[in-house]
Amino acid sequence: MKILLTGANGYIGMRLLPQLLELGHEVVCLVRDESRLSVDKETRAKISVVEIDFLEPVAENKIPKDIDAAYFLVHSMSSSTQDFDKKEAKTAHSFNAYMSQTKIKQVIYLSGIVNDEKLSKHLSSRKNVEDILYQGVFKLTVLRAGIIVGSGSSSFEIIRDLCEKLPFMITPKWVLTKTQPIAIRDVISFLTGVLGNEKTYNDSFDIAGPNVLTYKEMLHQYAAARGFKNWIVTVPIMTPKLSSYWLYFVTSTSYKLAANLVDSMKMEVVAKDKRLQEILGIKPYSYREAIDMAFKKIEQNLVVSSWKDSMVSGRFNKNLAKFIQVPKFGVLTDKKTLKIVDPERVLNNIWKIGGETGWYYGNWLWKIRGFIDKISGGVGLRRGRTHINKIYAGDALDFWRVLLADKKDKRLLLFAEMRLPGEAWLEFRIDENNILHQTATFRPRGLRGRLYWYSIVPFHYFIFGGMIRGIANS
Repeated sequence: MKILLTGANGYIGMRLLPQLLELGHEVVCLVRDESRLSVDKETRAKISVVEIDFLEPVAENKIPKDIDAAYFLVHSMSSSTQDFDKKEAKTAHSFNAYMSQTKIKQVIYLSGIVNDEKLSKHLSSRKNVEDILYQGVFKLTVLRAGIIVGSGSSSFEIIRDLCEKLPFMITPKWVLTKTQPIAIRDVISFLTGVLGNEKTYNDSFDIAGPNVLTYKEMLHQYAAARGFKNWIVTVPIMTPKLSSYWLYFVTSTSYKLAANLVDSMKMEVVAKDKRLQEILGIKPYSYREAIDMAFKKIEQNLVVSSWKDSMVSGRFNKNLAKFIQVPKFGVLTDKKTLKIVDPERVLNNIWKIGGETGWYYGNWLWKIRGFIDKISGGVGLRRGRTHINKIYAGDALDFWRVLLADKKDKRLLLFAEMRLPGEAWLEFRIDENNILHQTATFRPRGLRGRLYWYSIVPFHYFIFGGMIRGIANS
């Protein structure tokens, strides 16, 4: 079958893509920015890519007319706390308009469980998108999921951050709300299982694991799976705003996502429908099994995708290509060069920078800068990186965004997502003479930007000098 995969560079899309290829399907990936599609060269050669932004007015249809089915995996919850529901509705209407110009037979939409009488804004928006998609010229299959547990999922990473960093927690009362988590592996099985299955046409199904748990029980079970004990005290006085700030400061989530999650966590998300399990013959994994599988992927460095690489995890929401050309005028720079003996080893060191590896010099200073960024409303260092030695354009790397990662040309270019009075780039390059070039470029915004740069010049002398030596000698 010829499949259109929207949201191909998202958490679910990146997991679904290799499965569709393995099943022998022809896949067309639809993304807003082609440079953001984080796949290796082998995968890139097997797919075709279309650039469309569903929030823009409907324009020329670049989507092949002969597609058989499509996955609608586009969400906007993390991009705003105010109007994400309007954005999601507009996206669905635009999608329908584009699909009306094709010969598509089926669309599969991953939604949220909407069984509670009172729905959060997030879940109401998901339900509204369902209603809009049902108006399309295709057969619709809706899969409704709750908390998705897997390496790199936002829910799993938040639980991981809370438990690993806070053995004793004072929590708001929403931790007593019931939910029914599902393993990412099961989500992918359901998504591929309904493809072309006429029994699932024009119908909506709940998908969930076998365990109904409160968030408090999920935190306790995570700790037990990791071999330690945690203590949780529940208090009724934490307002939604305080809860959002609590999640934002303790975990790697953005404030917008934290606010929307808190709003949803007050609602019970429990499945009432097991029909799809029977139709497809799928027996879902337990919550504990989902945790164990997630850590096997983490320990083996086989995390396929992470929500942290999404643009909404930071402040950068523009086309990457616009920033690849580093400005040369009106900027302040710190340039360092060093002759190296083993360029291959040094290149591998560059490709491992950040995350658990750190920055090769003064890591405690980088942590202080990350803390300052976090308390000022920035992303801080908590995002880390998805892979220990692989980097793709668009990936998050601590408080940087990868603009270009070309191992063949031996060049890595980063753009700062920390809060700054200006714009900053950090570039590493090895030339044909085996000289390592490290360049920090800052385009200040007014007098404040220039004062900021000159105030940290003394630190640059030690940090950037130590960093290039560390990269070359590690």
